[in-house]
Amino acid sequence: MANNTSSKKRILIAERNRLQNRTYKSAVRTLIKRTITAVGAYAQEPGDTTRAALQTSLNAAFSKIDKAIKVGVLHRNTGANQKSRLSAAVKKAIEPATAQA
Repeated sequence: MANNTSSKKRILIAERNRLQNRTYKSAVRTLIKRTITAVGAYAQEPGDTTRAALQTSLNAAFSKIDKAIKVGVLHRNTGANQKSRLSAAVKKAIEPATAQA
C-alpha cells in the first residue's frame, strides 16, 4: 500500500483513468460489433435503408475509434487496423450487391 500522499493520489488517478479507458474500449467494441451486424444485414437484404444504416454505423465506429486514439486509449496503429478491417468488411459486402444491381 502507498505510504505518502502523492502515491495515494496516483493510485486514485490511475483507477479513474482505468475506468474511463474501459468505457471507451467497450464503446469501440460495441460500435464495431454493430457495424459487423449491419454488414450482415446488408448482405442478407441489400437496399437503401440497410445501406444507410450500414454507413451510419461505420461513421459512428470510425468517429469513436478516432476519439479513442486522440485521448490515448488506443494506439494509432491499433485504431488504423480496426478501421481497415471494418472498411474491408463493408467494401466486401457492398461490391457484390452493386455488381448484381
